[in-house]
Amino acid sequence: MRKKRYSSDFIMKRRFSILFYFSLLLFFLLIIKAFFVMIIDNKKYSLKLENLSYSTVSMNQAPRGRILDRNYNVIVDNIAIKTIIYKKEKSTNLEDMVSLAYLVSSHVDLDLSKLNDDILKDFFLIQYSDICNDKINDSEWELLKQRKLSNNDIISLKKERITENDLNKFNDQDKKASYLYYLMNKGYSYEEKVIKSNASDLEYAYIAENMESLPGFSIKLDWERTYPYGDTLKSILGTVSTSSQGIPREEKAYYLNLGYSLNDRVGLSYLEKQYENYLQGEKDIYEVYNSHQLNLIKEGRRGKDIVLSIDINLQKEVERILSEEIIRAKKEPNTEYYDHSSVIIEDPNTGEILAIASKKIVNGNIIDNITSILASPITPGSVVKGASMLVGYNTGVIKMGEYILDECIKVAGAPQKCSYKTLGLINDITALAKSSNVYQFKTAIRVNGQEYFRDMKLNFNQNAFDIYRNMYHSFGLGVKTGIDLPIESTGYTAKDTSSGNLLDYVMGQYETYTPIQLLQYVATIANGGERLEPHLLKEVKDGVVDSTIVFENSKKVLNKVDINSEYMNRVKEGFYAVMHSSGGYGVGYIDQKLDAAGKTGTSQSFLDTNNDGIIDTETITSSFVGYAPSSNPKFAIVVTSPDSSHPYGYSDYASLVTLRITKAVTNKYYEMFGL
Repeated sequence: MRKKRYSSDFIMKRRFSILFYFSLLLFFLLIIKAFFVMIIDNKKYSLKLENLSYSTVSMNQAPRGRILDRNYNVIVDNIAIKTIIYKKEKSTNLEDMVSLAYLVSSHVDLDLSKLNDDILKDFFLIQYSDICNDKINDSEWELLKQRKLSNNDIISLKKERITENDLNKFNDQDKKASYLYYLMNKGYSYEEKVIKSNASDLEYAYIAENMESLPGFSIKLDWERTYPYGDTLKSILGTVSTSSQGIPREEKAYYLNLGYSLNDRVGLSYLEKQYENYLQGEKDIYEVYNSHQLNLIKEGRRGKDIVLSIDINLQKEVERILSEEIIRAKKEPNTEYYDHSSVIIEDPNTGEILAIASKKIVNGNIIDNITSILASPITPGSVVKGASMLVGYNTGVIKMGEYILDECIKVAGAPQKCSYKTLGLINDITALAKSSNVYQFKTAIRVNGQEYFRDMKLNFNQNAFDIYRNMYHSFGLGVKTGIDLPIESTGYTAKDTSSGNLLDYVMGQYETYTPIQLLQYVATIANGGERLEPHLLKEVKDGVVDSTIVFENSKKVLNKVDINSEYMNRVKEGFYAVMHSSGGYGVGYIDQKLDAAGKTGTSQSFLDTNNDGIIDTETITSSFVGYAPSSNPKFAIVVTSPDSSHPYGYSDYASLVTLRITKAVTNKYYEMFGL
């Protein structure tokens, strides 16, 4: 059968027909798709477009929260300050910004202390572009064309080749304009730049009256920290960065990750830093569209108020007493190396710090020295003997009421060791009351697995050192207390734990502790064995609605001392005898009406008086730890006075500055609050 043949024309027409109908089909499909996009899915795609065409930014940093004392007295507040700000408008070009810099800088007085050559060179690049272009040779331009050098490389070369003579072309007005231009460009383009804080009335009025002709410039009332109680407690309150400082460079990544901007003001130290998360205000949140228009979607709020456990009126009195007594002590003989004393008062049942102060005399002037309470350890002396005595009870090497002969002891290879004076046959209560070293020495020798006899050789027993150290640590001695401040030292922990050093350790003459550690120790005794975290934050209140408490701090028990309550009560009985028994070394430190218990401490201290790295002078450090009333403690107190005198035997006079401070402060507490 013959196949049917088609002409070439017929085949071409058929192909054209197929192509036509296929194109027609595609056309109808496109119409249908357009219909769905423009009509059916219009809302969805419009929303996508809207999401791509704007972003949100935060601006106008709100004032920080206030800091109040426990009675809601305001101790840190904010005051409004006149501020000139700049935010570049989209239509503003480079020439416009330079003109604005010259115009505004002629009406606003700027602090040029931070003006440097780098800022001047950036401005020189703009003002003298032809001169700067001539500093690039032909080969370097060719490398730029070949993309072997970038535009940034060329700019860097230009800046490097700008000379001092070039910069001398700038007069004073040029320099002011260059610094203002730098301020106008610092940070992100959409951010407000602080041009000047604390603007004068004339400067503020000039910007306010001419904002239409000064595109991008505006004014606002910023804030600044103010202190109604002056310098009282000021150093521990901390500081806040300025708008020009912004976030600390070394913590840039941390703050940016939290959503901060480079020029945001943050707490730099102490409580302002510790509670930044509460004190920081919430910013205004805006939508930013392609046109750079802003739409406020969330109004900012002032930061939350933090309420401290501090009683500001007690704090004032403690600081006054310290200042007066330090000046008085410096007039006494043998106090040439004494320069400061510290006081801390706490509620031992909650860990709330009621007052914390340290004052130092420098060239006749009293300055704040509060960091020493947290970071400068001292040799504590006999105040630690309560913990030492508990080791004896807990290990069973001594019994409550046991009598031991207080005599000078002598072990092989070491000089004779004695108490302040020979006390004879004494029991544990008298040993605490009269601060017997020998009672602790003989107890420690037993813990070491031996019994004392003259010229005996002490065996090495690491376990004995560990037993004592673990007991001390359970009271907070030699470990961090957990106080809510950014810095804290653990003191000096000795590495040489030979048995001979054990004898110095048990009388508080080997390792060192900070005053805040001594406070935690005595507070633990006062409350019967709970080591509480000391804290300054009492509660947090809403920064706008004052009556709303958003956080309330509660006591935090770090550990309970693993000790029989009978033993703890026995030590408390000994501390009571310190203050009330005949010959008790603490008699006179606190008025009898307060019914206090406590422990005195006197230790050898050593100084390098000429900063040559060699210890050359021995001094005496005096300390006191206590609480009142003894049966139901309302407060615990620590007073320390490093290097308050020369050692005994050097002179007949030793300053009683620690006694006087303790008595004056506790009397003031009783006068203000009773018991």
